[in-house]
Amino acid sequence: MSTVAFHTLGCKLNFAETGMIARQFEQRQFTIVPFGSQADVTVLNTCTVTDEADRKCRQMIRKAVRSSKDSFVIVTGCYAQLRPDEVADIPGVDAVLGTAEKHRLFDLLESFSRTEETQVRVSCIDDVTTFGPAYSAGERTRAFLKIQDGCDYTCSFCTIPMARGRSRSQTIADSLAQAREIASQGFVEIVLSGVNIGLYGNDTGTSLLDLLQELDGVDGVERYRISSIEPNLLTDRIIDFVAGSRRFVPHFHLPLQSGDDFVLGKMRRRYRRQVYLERVERIKQIMPDAGIGVDVIVGFPDETDERFRNTTEFIADLPVSYLHVFTYSERTGTTAVEEVDSGSASPIPRHERSRRNRVLRVLSEQKKHAFYKQHIGTRGDVLWESKVSDGYAFGFTDNYIRVRAPVEDVTVGVVENVGLAGIAEDGSVTVESTDPAFVSLT
Repeated sequence: MSTVAFHTLGCKLNFAETGMIARQFEQRQFTIVPFGSQADVTVLNTCTVTDEADRKCRQMIRKAVRSSKDSFVIVTGCYAQLRPDEVADIPGVDAVLGTAEKHRLFDLLESFSRTEETQVRVSCIDDVTTFGPAYSAGERTRAFLKIQDGCDYTCSFCTIPMARGRSRSQTIADSLAQAREIASQGFVEIVLSGVNIGLYGNDTGTSLLDLLQELDGVDGVERYRISSIEPNLLTDRIIDFVAGSRRFVPHFHLPLQSGDDFVLGKMRRRYRRQVYLERVERIKQIMPDAGIGVDVIVGFPDETDERFRNTTEFIADLPVSYLHVFTYSERTGTTAVEEVDSGSASPIPRHERSRRNRVLRVLSEQKKHAFYKQHIGTRGDVLWESKVSDGYAFGFTDNYIRVRAPVEDVTVGVVENVGLAGIAEDGSVTVESTDPAFVSLT
């Protein structure tokens, strides 16, 4: 056997872990081929955050079986951990590996030979205590470094702790070693990833701030991003550190989930809207140009029209840059589902969930547009990426403004200070002097 194909669904943490698995195959002389082509082995790393995620996982598993009929198909990830029997019942799946087992793939599957029954290797998540190091290395611009896994929180809508276990951290020494390895491969930017990275170090006697301070001194990395952090775990000291850092960029992603305190309580979130507001204001006070992204869930049980309006109005007044909008999805085994089943909470009709999603997506575009417009006429440091469309290359500023320029004017993998000239029809920002046909909003 000499070829392997990969497909990853879900979060950036999954992509980092797929990168880890891919390097194990490369070390054993496998050649990576595109997913969907003929391969000796196919590995799918799955997600289970919503019903739609489950559906996409099943769809991609069946596609893998159809497109590479002789391939040995391995399914791992969160969906495999929570629904191993469901995955094993899909015709053509040869092996199902759980959260802990994905890091020991070659120990558990010494040869990729089919057996009469699907091989299922999924241990109880309560027994998972080890940390599986990982980083993604697909593009020559940005890498995703896994520093933390699992979660100790019990949000009433979420199954991720059931799929990934309790919070556990990579040591500072190992994180530094991986950052140096990433830098030696020519990457310019590292995104720190995890399930709940604000909990970093709780299990090792250190802290996220300790790690950030050490990473800031690693030569060869031009910039770092913190992928996402709970607002109650984003301390003043972390914000102040980022503001004065040589390498950490002024970009934060803060999950909100709801702008209504009653709904936040039902969700079992560990903050209320006043805390969220204070975090955003603190960031903007010392980093006025910082980009701030927001996660929000619509259609949670007992989210009345008035409570949804509270969320909409709260976000409308926040100086944030964009939203990631999710429609609430019932997940078996969660408190939210149990409350609806017992009659102590009322579900929101699906058509109304969809409508609310559309409302917030419009608000997201308005927020992004206003943030971009605010920076027209200024300069920004853009990391150019390999994505090309209609003759344009694209990149992101340190505060996460999407910028485009004619591809012939761009060097991929280089950070360039450019003038931000206007906003194009696709919503990206054009570069001064290289694209005179921009749409001016000033």
